[in-house]
Amino acid sequence: MELRQIQYFIEVAKLEHVTEASYVLHVSQSAVSRQIFKLESELGVNLFIHEGRKVKLTPIGRLFLAHMEQLMKVIENAQQEINEYLDPERGTVRIGFPSSLAAQMIPKVVSAFRERYPAVHFQLQHGSYKELVESVVKGDMNLAIIGPVPQHEPLIKSEVLFQEKFVAMLPADHRLADRNAVRLSELKDDYFVLFPEGFILREIVVDACSDLGFKPKVAFEGDDLDAIKGLVGAGMGLTVLPEIALNEHLASTIMTLPVIEPVVTRDVGVIIPANRELPPTEKLFYEFLKNEFGMFGFEEGLELL
Repeated sequence: MELRQIQYFIEVAKLEHVTEASYVLHVSQSAVSRQIFKLESELGVNLFIHEGRKVKLTPIGRLFLAHMEQLMKVIENAQQEINEYLDPERGTVRIGFPSSLAAQMIPKVVSAFRERYPAVHFQLQHGSYKELVESVVKGDMNLAIIGPVPQHEPLIKSEVLFQEKFVAMLPADHRLADRNAVRLSELKDDYFVLFPEGFILREIVVDACSDLGFKPKVAFEGDDLDAIKGLVGAGMGLTVLPEIALNEHLASTIMTLPVIEPVVTRDVGVIIPANRELPPTEKLFYEFLKNEFGMFGFEEGLELL
């Protein structure tokens, strides 16, 4: 079995078309067909079913594809590690993050690291909380900055960087908008704009309300922070978000107030795999986060953002 055969097989499987795969691979159609035939002969099974000009994976083909994709990840990681061992300050950092950290934290952290190591390349990947944890566990990435950090995940190692408070975001004409702070219980009769079920930021808010004996009345749901803020600004409801999710300049139709009684918080930190060594460049970035994060002042509140 040759690496070239595996690469051709994966491309054909993704596109379900030999000719289109040949265009992507920059080889002739006959070359692709020949390598697929040799691979099937060596394995002794049919990996594809031909349907006119298209092809579909057989059940054993789907199983083989899953293994080969994992194999290619191992090979790519090995090549990356070799390059980085030669020069860790010129490698690549792949890092995931949720939308609540995208506007403020990620740009500041990446910019500061690049000032020290200007030749390091970054691949940034946005995802939900659960997607990011799964990606680190599966090996799709080695680093993710998320909040809260997982507490009972044996395949994840967590490092808390700071703790942040949640704030209430209200329409500017809300009855409580002239307050200095708001009790969460005072919002029990209001309509909320929250992330959909399954999102960690929703769970934190719902759990805090539940501890006070009420369930928030959700009028609108959305997985986009700007859309949620827009709905609040339009008077469609209120929301409760972590401080760092706020922009520096909010619309005049929105007011933000600290939430007290209870103070709602989350830990924000970096997660890495517990059972894999980090490549040298990513280890460099991880150590930078652990040792230098205090320079950013996130733990001191929004006034520093």
